[in-house]
Amino acid sequence: MKQIFGISLRGKDGEKTGGFGFGFSSKVSGGLVAAGIASAVLAGCAGPSSPSKKSSSSSLSPVSAATALVEKASLPDRLTLYGTVTADRSAAVSSRVMANVVAVPARVGQSVAAGDVLVEIDAATASGQVSQARGALAQARAALSLAERNHERYKALAASGSASALELDMSRMQYEQAKGAVQQGDGAVEAASSVARESRVTAPFAGRVAARLVEAGDLAAPGRPLVTVESATGRRLVVQVPASTVAASGLKAGQKLSVKIDGVAAELTGTVVEMSPGADPTSHTYTATLELGGVPVATGLTGRATLDAAPRATILVPESAVLTSGGVTLVAVKDEAGKARTRAVTTGAVSGGKIEILSGLSGGETVLVGLAAPPADGAPVVAKDSVR
Repeated sequence: MKQIFGISLRGKDGEKTGGFGFGFSSKVSGGLVAAGIASAVLAGCAGPSSPSKKSSSSSLSPVSAATALVEKASLPDRLTLYGTVTADRSAAVSSRVMANVVAVPARVGQSVAAGDVLVEIDAATASGQVSQARGALAQARAALSLAERNHERYKALAASGSASALELDMSRMQYEQAKGAVQQGDGAVEAASSVARESRVTAPFAGRVAARLVEAGDLAAPGRPLVTVESATGRRLVVQVPASTVAASGLKAGQKLSVKIDGVAAELTGTVVEMSPGADPTSHTYTATLELGGVPVATGLTGRATLDAAPRATILVPESAVLTSGGVTLVAVKDEAGKARTRAVTTGAVSGGKIEILSGLSGGETVLVGLAAPPADGAPVVAKDSVR
């Protein structure tokens, strides 16, 4: 007799040995019992039937959005050069007269023509210098007249043998010296008159008064700026260009650059008209001057010139595809299964409705555009029209 799992089986002689009795042989009955037990064990493991669990993504609300393809593009490497707007012509007007300022007719912002009086200086000192120079000239002319007559006398005496050759040479020397003194006196009068004329400081060219540096009663001195005058038209943007940028871009005179001036809505075009032949030894930059033409731009404003260097490969997406959440810049990507996935990206320049992606995308992906907020990760995407 065999006993399986505590159940007694009947032997060949039919004797009941205990437990439950079966009218089968031990082999058959043992097989049935084992099968039943196995079924019971499997049934116990399976437990009662339950509905299959739904995937987490199926419980997310679908995202309806337009899509766009991430572009691979080749863009010029744009460099921004900062500078200041200056006038085409500018002059700090001064005088060679050292005297008190009598009046300053010029006013800041006033339009002036060439020759208009800007500052009046006390002319008494200059007038005295002119008088001194003219007096010296008169003395020189009188001495010349005397030396000339004396030389004529010695010439006559020498011809008759009454004067030696030395006496004739001395008279000729005195005559030449007197002529030189007269020429020197003429120059002194002209110089003094020139200084006297500068007691009225005038505008060197037509323009506007940019700065008034003295008032009546101040002392004017040679080399001291009194008034600054700048041309009314013609503006320039002076920028500093790093030496490496010049080498990479080949910037040179005659090249045109896009210019943006702070406070001016319109975008301007500047032409490089001047460029320093060498770099500054301290800053290692070149000075470039861009002519802005006849655009009425105020001087002193800051501006930016855009310089295009060698092209570079980049990634572009529509501006509306870029989202910001918690200080992180994101884009929503539609994966191969049609699910929304967010990716953190680093953005670059913006141009023509497209924004440059420096990192986070490789090109060829499908992004969602026009979303107000990042979608739930794994949400099904219901695509609208594609955007280019």
